[in-house]
Amino acid sequence: MDTDQLDGLVARVHQALVEDPDPAVVPPQMWSLGLYRSVVLVLFLLRQNPVQEAAAELFGVSQATVSRRWTALLPVVEKVLAEHVPDLAEASAGRIVLIDGTLVTTWDWASEGTTMFSGKHRDTGFNAQVAATLAGDPLAVSAPVPGARHDMHAWRQSHFPEAFTDRETMGDLGYVGSGMLTARRKPPGQERSEADKRFNQSISRLRAAVERAIAHLKDWKILATRYRGPSPVSPAS
Repeated sequence: MDTDQLDGLVARVHQALVEDPDPAVVPPQMWSLGLYRSVVLVLFLLRQNPVQEAAAELFGVSQATVSRRWTALLPVVEKVLAEHVPDLAEASAGRIVLIDGTLVTTWDWASEGTTMFSGKHRDTGFNAQVAATLAGDPLAVSAPVPGARHDMHAWRQSHFPEAFTDRETMGDLGYVGSGMLTARRKPPGQERSEADKRFNQSISRLRAAVERAIAHLKDWKILATRYRGPSPVSPAS
C-alpha cells in the first residue's frame, strides 16, 4: 500500500468514525496514538501478524492499547474497504476463472464446537476458496469454513457458484462433480491414456496461476502464519 492509498484509507476511516461516533466502539482514549498511526498499526498486524507485545514495543504503546486499537478499528477498516470491492460477476466477465482452496492455519478451536483439523494438510485452520484469473490476479476470497471441510464443501458454501454461473471455471480433482473443468481421473485398474496425460498437463499449467494468486495473498502474513485471533468460522459451516 503506497502513501496515497494509505492516506485515502485513513480519510475513509475518519469519515466512518465521524458518521458513527459510538464511544462503545471507539473509546476516546484511543486517540492518544492518533488515528493515522492507529490505522497503520492495524495494517501492520494484518500484514506481519506479530504478537501484540512486539507491536506494542515498536509503536511505543502498551499491549492493552494495541488490543484496543485492533478491536476498535479492524471492523471499521473492513467496512470502508467493503464499499470498494468490485462486483464479482462483473470482474470475471469474459474470463476463465481458476478456483482452489487454501488452509489458513489457526489455533485449534475445538472447544467452540468447530472441527478445524485438516487431514489433507495435517494441521488446524480454516479452508478459504480463492478465485483467480489466468494471469494469476486474485478475483475473490470466500468466507472461511472449518479446515476439516473439503474443497467441494467450501465451494458449495461460498457465493462463488452463483457468481460464476455463466463462467468457465477450472479446478483440481477435488472439484470433480462441481461442473468445473478438471483433470481426468485415472481409470480404476488402468493406466491413463496418453491423451489424458496431455490433457492433465495442460490443465496443470493453466492452474498454476491460481497458486501464484494464493502466494500473493499470503504476502499478508495473517494468512500465511498461524492466526491467533478469535474463530472466524461458525460451527454450522
